[in-house]
Amino acid sequence: MHLRPPAAVLAAAVIAVAGPAVAAPLAYAEEGGPDLVVSALPAASLKPGEVYDESVTLTNKGTAAVDGVTFRVRLTRGLDFPEQVKGCTYSTVQEQVRQALCELDTVVEPGASVTTPVRFKALGKALMEAVEYGTSASGEAPGDGYDDSHRRMTLTADNTADLVAVGEDTEALAGERQSVTVALRNDGPGWVRNQESDDVPGLMVQIPPGTTAVEVPEDCAPFGVDGPSAPQGTPGKPTYVCWPADGTLDVGQSLAYTFLLQIKESAQDPEGKVTASSVYGSTPAYDENRANNTARIRIDLPSDYEPGPSPSDGTGGTGGGGDSGGSNGGSGNEPEGQAAGGTGATESPSATAGTTASGGTTGGNLAATGSDGTALLAGAAAGAAVIGGGLVFAVRRRSATRSVSRSA
Repeated sequence: MHLRPPAAVLAAAVIAVAGPAVAAPLAYAEEGGPDLVVSALPAASLKPGEVYDESVTLTNKGTAAVDGVTFRVRLTRGLDFPEQVKGCTYSTVQEQVRQALCELDTVVEPGASVTTPVRFKALGKALMEAVEYGTSASGEAPGDGYDDSHRRMTLTADNTADLVAVGEDTEALAGERQSVTVALRNDGPGWVRNQESDDVPGLMVQIPPGTTAVEVPEDCAPFGVDGPSAPQGTPGKPTYVCWPADGTLDVGQSLAYTFLLQIKESAQDPEGKVTASSVYGSTPAYDENRANNTARIRIDLPSDYEPGPSPSDGTGGTGGGGDSGGSNGGSGNEPEGQAAGGTGATESPSATAGTTASGGTTGGNLAATGSDGTALLAGAAAGAAVIGGGLVFAVRRRSATRSVSRSA
């Protein structure tokens, strides 16, 4: 049995674009009142720069007229509005979700319909995206759930993201402790957050044989057969998987993880490795460049080190009471950070995880132009977050012999 990474890991990840659509009615039509229903947008896969241009129909299936409709569209950060439309107000909400709030000055009688366009474009960083659109049964602004009047659509852009593993080569002395810092980086061009499952990006860390992880970053958990198998931060295991706290890896972002290792006296140049993958150990389909997915962790243990004469051995002042002849001079316990591409700089020996992010978002529009965008619609489904919901890890079905487990 695998322990699911805590829901908090991804709960902060989204505002409305993180998981599969969940039946969570926003507002129920009052008996004898209006009942607006919105049609579904057709599925699409856009290339960066392409514009999605479709329309939806709002139909009043109630018994009372709707006087004015507030129609809202939200886009995840890889999408934007191509232009601003009169009657719409644009803003950026949490998690870089772009929002358009449009007022439709019309009366929709019972049985009547009104059509409105939904337009957005794919940015250069587009990859796994989500679009939230609609109103409420009464025509007022929608809330954060989904029902017949407020829907969510996911799409995968024709794009890639390059996950990179960063290792470290360092020196230490047998019998002592040494910190090593490894990192997971996204070289783009697409940003990464799975909008349909909880298969978030991860870094597999194989602890070098001959050493023991005595301090582990809080964002890393022991890895079992096909996923995290014990609480994050648990020491003493041979393999770990580390992942971003919010399930997101933006373009240019690098996440560093520092482990403190106890080196055995019998160890001989311990060597482990790190692998860019998913939290379940698989290589994501969007990562087409596999050449930089693996890096090594190597600890050089000097073979010519010999303790110098002690002050009480009667040898006089040849050694001055100190060590002599040691190539490391007794030091070598300070970490030497080595990072590919400018990431993975060594942190303090305590097991901590640092995050650096680079690269901003670009602007755009839906039915009009938006600025930035919040984690719209829910992000990692299969146990992910949805608008108004949190991302939750669940053990996926990895083969016909494994059962599926989900958590809401």
